[in-house]
Amino acid sequence: MAKHGKKYQEAAKLINSETVYEPSEAVELVKKAATANFDETVEAAVRLGVDPRKQDQAVRGVVVLPHGTGKTQRVLVFAKGDKAKEAEAAGADFVGDADMINKIQQGWFDFDVCVATPDMMSEVGKLGRLLGGKGLMPNPKAGTVTFDVTKAVQEIKAGKIEYRLDKSAQIHAPIGKVSFTSEQLNENLKSLLDALNRAKPSSAKGVYLKGIAISSTMGPSAHVSTASYK
Repeated sequence: MAKHGKKYQEAAKLINSETVYEPSEAVELVKKAATANFDETVEAAVRLGVDPRKQDQAVRGVVVLPHGTGKTQRVLVFAKGDKAKEAEAAGADFVGDADMINKIQQGWFDFDVCVATPDMMSEVGKLGRLLGGKGLMPNPKAGTVTFDVTKAVQEIKAGKIEYRLDKSAQIHAPIGKVSFTSEQLNENLKSLLDALNRAKPSSAKGVYLKGIAISSTMGPSAHVSTASYK
């Protein structure tokens, strides 16, 4: 069992691990229990009543958090010609085609999100092993394979995140920073859970939202009531 330091142990006294809190109270407690000397990320972990082994119950999608994540995303766009100029005008940090593909093959990964126009995917596909292993491969379901590069770049910069079910039927996603107000964190959490409810597979039976917990990077987690989000 992992041992925690004194700061964590003191912070853990603020949160009862057996209690299920109302969302606003849980957010306040997580903020109070964050004791690191940096602006910690607040993350939500949502347990869903689906079977991750079944393809028709895979939950995956994107959502634009109303207050962003608190992190500036570095966006790389694979595009040519006018679409490359459009991406630059939209605020993409890096734009290119063969030159960027070659750079990545040489080991460059100073970006957070990749966008590609559909006509570039035959070339970008060569990076499948490199980008896929880091969760960076452009994907139509995530809105990162598109000719509308302006919308894609602007949404990412505004706080769009991708969520994906893991093998334990959980979704992990950032909902902001400890420095955010409680209202901002609550609204971001609600946006995430609204998106998950909309993404509920038609084949999922029984209770869908089984559990919600939020925590800061270095702090203890607080269990959140699912009643507000059903």
